[in-house]
Amino acid sequence: MYGHVAKLAQEIQKGASSVEGVEVKLFQVPETLPTEVLGKMGAPPKTEVPTITPSELTEADGIIFGFPTRFGMMAAQMKAFFDSTGGLWRGQELAGKPAGIFYSTGSQGGGQETTPLTTITQLVHHGMIFVPVGYTFGAGMFEMEQIKGGSPYGAGTFAGDGSRQPSELELGQAFHQGKYFAGIAKKLKGSA
Repeated sequence: MYGHVAKLAQEIQKGASSVEGVEVKLFQVPETLPTEVLGKMGAPPKTEVPTITPSELTEADGIIFGFPTRFGMMAAQMKAFFDSTGGLWRGQELAGKPAGIFYSTGSQGGGQETTPLTTITQLVHHGMIFVPVGYTFGAGMFEMEQIKGGSPYGAGTFAGDGSRQPSELELGQAFHQGKYFAGIAKKLKGSA
């Protein structure tokens, strides 16, 4: 709603694009809230990033899903999108595709771990291969002197009331995740 996920997505895109031979496309899921409600919430206008349909997921060699959290789980817009992929699930059309996740939460207790854990079930039902970032970000994973979102599951940030923006460290983890994920997706595609 406030652009935090979009900022992480842009860094992930840069990281993934840094891997030779990798093409990256950004999409957003359909908005489920009426424009009037978004206005009352102070949400800025939507970006010009195209809205994805479930069938477009099948075209990708790998997918990193990003979303804000609500009450420790993915936001309803993302859940509604996953719910619309039932036809893909029935045919297991996403099975074997690598998938990653990243997220934004309102606070430190707002779902930095529960959100990824509850999202993995979506990937598992589709037969996707979950690719966590693990501790491959090195010392950045152990930072204790500043507030930092993200975890071994994926890049993350804390939005607070919307005024806090992703830190350089959080953006660095997002770039790293994109590069790391793209390298694995490329290897998997090459071995298929």
